[in-house]
Amino acid sequence: MKSGSKKFDGFKIVIYVVLILLAILSLLPFVIMIVNATRSTVEIQQHAISLIPSKYLMSNLKVLTGKSFNPIRGFLNSIIISGGATVCAVYFSTLTAYALVAYNWKLRQPFFTFIMAVLMIPTQCVSIGFYQFMYQIHMTNNFLALILPSIAAPSMVFFMRQFMIPALPLDIVNSARVDGCKEFKTFNSIVLPIMKPAIATQAIFSFVNTWNQLFLPLILLTDQKKYTMPIMVSLLRGDIYKTEFGSIYLGLTLTVLPLFIVYFALSRYIIEGVALGGVKG
Repeated sequence: MKSGSKKFDGFKIVIYVVLILLAILSLLPFVIMIVNATRSTVEIQQHAISLIPSKYLMSNLKVLTGKSFNPIRGFLNSIIISGGATVCAVYFSTLTAYALVAYNWKLRQPFFTFIMAVLMIPTQCVSIGFYQFMYQIHMTNNFLALILPSIAAPSMVFFMRQFMIPALPLDIVNSARVDGCKEFKTFNSIVLPIMKPAIATQAIFSFVNTWNQLFLPLILLTDQKKYTMPIMVSLLRGDIYKTEFGSIYLGLTLTVLPLFIVYFALSRYIIEGVALGGVKG
């Protein structure tokens, strides 16, 4: 028994060492990015990798706030677009999955097959047609053009459906109907709380994906007052800013900061969902 216990303890130590190394490798790029945001262009060119902060943070910030870069406006624009798109995608995808799971209707399977077929179409293939459509209906320079299309999220519908099949007890839904509860009230008060771990997971992915979007916002938003953070950071690579690497790293740091906040705010729901699944198993 003692020898087996020692082997088990040794195995645990190896696992912990590997996990610590993986954590360091995952965090190291972010640490380097944050440190480089405090360094000058000359320091970055001489030593690209450093873990010691420097004293050029304010000078890099002055470059960011000069000319076309307005971090506050970029933050607000990105938060409006990312937040609106995330709420629409999560809510309507969960609602669609609920219709596929809780209702037994004739075209349910063909409808799900159609959603999976749409999932196979790359977004880049429809970007030109989407831009032309937005231009014809005068929706360019409008945040709604980047928010409303997120209602149709095939991959999220698939994820929500797969999570809902084992997690949602249909007996509770039927009991609510017998008690006279309306369908939308049943969905909002019963289904959404049960789906909280899945919603948190997909909200993180949706927010990160929308926040990092560059191509569609770049072609749809031509007004500088409506530029998002990724567009503003991309502008730092042109003209006189092309050698200001410190300001570029600072812009990237400001761009990534909200993603950390969203992740840490929602990660506990993911952990709760994993623990709940382990208890059920």
